[in-house]
Amino acid sequence: MGNYFGEIAALLTAVFWTVTSMSFESAGKKVGSLAVNLIRLVIAFFLLGIFTWFSRGSFFPTDAGWERIGWLALSGLVGFVIGDLLLFQAYVVIGARISMLIMALSPPVTALAGWLILDEVLSPMNWLGMIITLAGISIVVLKRESSPENENGRKKIKSAYSIPGILLAFGGAVGQGVGLVLSKKGMGDYDAFASSQIRVSTGIIGFAILFLFMKRYGRVWAALKNRSAMKRISLGSLFGPFLGVSFSLLAVQHTQAGIAATIMSIVPVLIIPPAILLFKEKVNWKEIAGAMVAVGGVAIFFL
Repeated sequence: MGNYFGEIAALLTAVFWTVTSMSFESAGKKVGSLAVNLIRLVIAFFLLGIFTWFSRGSFFPTDAGWERIGWLALSGLVGFVIGDLLLFQAYVVIGARISMLIMALSPPVTALAGWLILDEVLSPMNWLGMIITLAGISIVVLKRESSPENENGRKKIKSAYSIPGILLAFGGAVGQGVGLVLSKKGMGDYDAFASSQIRVSTGIIGFAILFLFMKRYGRVWAALKNRSAMKRISLGSLFGPFLGVSFSLLAVQHTQAGIAATIMSIVPVLIIPPAILLFKEKVNWKEIAGAMVAVGGVAIFFL
């Protein structure tokens, strides 16, 4: 089993992200995605600090070195502040299930970022995987419907979901993909949980500055007083920036980034049962087929 530590970590990451996406969708609809982002990072910072205090004897990774801190901080800015801000707003606009389906584009984005940053080469099979992944997403987000403005009565292709929501989710995919590559470049063989804390610290600073300029600290206080939302934020923080992000770094540390990204991308499939049971969402065969095709495309992408 030790030979598959990275793959197991990636699978656990997918499970953790399924829980956190559902939790943050619910919390975001109650108190807003911006407040959720800042609060969950603060909670995760202390969870990571407590964990590393017992595992490494230090609450904060002061032994990381400035070069490593620089790369991981940049990763935190791209992944947490920019990417997650867009993704969390997508949760509110189009829901966690569709957002995470579009996030299946993250592995191809990761490969493109790896090509640009780490000089990794894309094969013809990689490009085939991209096309199939995009096809799977299109099955879900596109639909045909008649338009009274069409004189010939032909059907036009329209989006089944909010275009801004889809673009927000795609921005989240770009942030996660680029952030993962930057994390791998900066982390090396350093402790994954300590690396996560550096990224989380950058995220806290980024969102604090954002709140300062937008003058929306009142929303944070309101969210803190909302017990129902805080329960969901706390649960999402445990499974997201604490366990999920740390295990994703463990995954890329112990196996190829492509394999890890592929396994982590099964969230669109894992999220369908809880979406039906908890949120009473109606899922049709087209959406299930699209999710399977998208994940299948990601799998082909890294064969």
